[in-house]
Amino acid sequence: MNTSKTPPPASHGQVTQRRVVHRTRGQGHGPITRLMSPSDLGRFLKPFVFLDIFDMDLRRGPGNRMPIHPHSGIATVTVLTQGRMNFEDPDAGSGTLDYGGVEWMRAGGGVWHGQEMSPADVPRVQGFQLWLALPQELESSQPESRYIEASAMPRSGPAHVIVGEYDGVRSPVPAWGGVNYLLVTLRPGEAWTYQPPAGHTVGWMAVASGTVDAGESLLAGEVAVFEDGQAAIALRNGGDADAVFVLGTAVPHQHELHLGSYSVHTTAQALKTGEQRIADLHAKLLAAGDRRTAAGTVPVYR
Repeated sequence: MNTSKTPPPASHGQVTQRRVVHRTRGQGHGPITRLMSPSDLGRFLKPFVFLDIFDMDLRRGPGNRMPIHPHSGIATVTVLTQGRMNFEDPDAGSGTLDYGGVEWMRAGGGVWHGQEMSPADVPRVQGFQLWLALPQELESSQPESRYIEASAMPRSGPAHVIVGEYDGVRSPVPAWGGVNYLLVTLRPGEAWTYQPPAGHTVGWMAVASGTVDAGESLLAGEVAVFEDGQAAIALRNGGDADAVFVLGTAVPHQHELHLGSYSVHTTAQALKTGEQRIADLHAKLLAAGDRRTAAGTVPVYR
């Protein structure tokens, strides 16, 4: 994605803002739509390397659950935009996540997961799962998981600060510096301007529901990439219903991406080490037998 020929930034009211230089609806498969992968947009938006939006109609039965699968070298961030999910983990407690709540998992040197949350008694669950490429000093670190209920997630105006720090508000998610990830709801006609911190030249957003004017009209199910730079991102709800979206900005990840099936690392050797750790964990996971909790969840295996 070459943005060097992008026209000068447009004006949104009195605010000079970054222009949208790419937009896509991704590729859907059942209840999941892949909006970003490490082999496409993730190469340009790293440390943001992967984004799914999921939308499950639970009235059709429980057949949409993810299989247990591994990761290494990344952190995953799951936020809900509709519905509720229950969690139960001997190391991380139990509770319920809804709009504004977060599941954070730093896979580090390797984990197996996929069923650590189960739908609550709701007809529909919608949300985003994001992968962040870990800094080199953390890519082989000890894994950790956090489940943070909505009541503990801080806000600045219409934005829940999911990862990072914005407008003097810091997320309780134990991430490294240089990354912001926000969950935002704008009411009909409401405008909001985000000024990225210094060095956050990477920027994008994805719409869960409603319509957002970002210099051009963005619809539900779309991800939009902003030109590189430090200018503000000025947004307005352009529809007659609430607009719900996530927005990410960051200091660029400085390493090439070395990709496995479920892993992202900064070097070929780190990838090899991560995949070996995943294989070793798998043998132990099989030997552990049925780990399902009374709530129907299967805790992350570290």
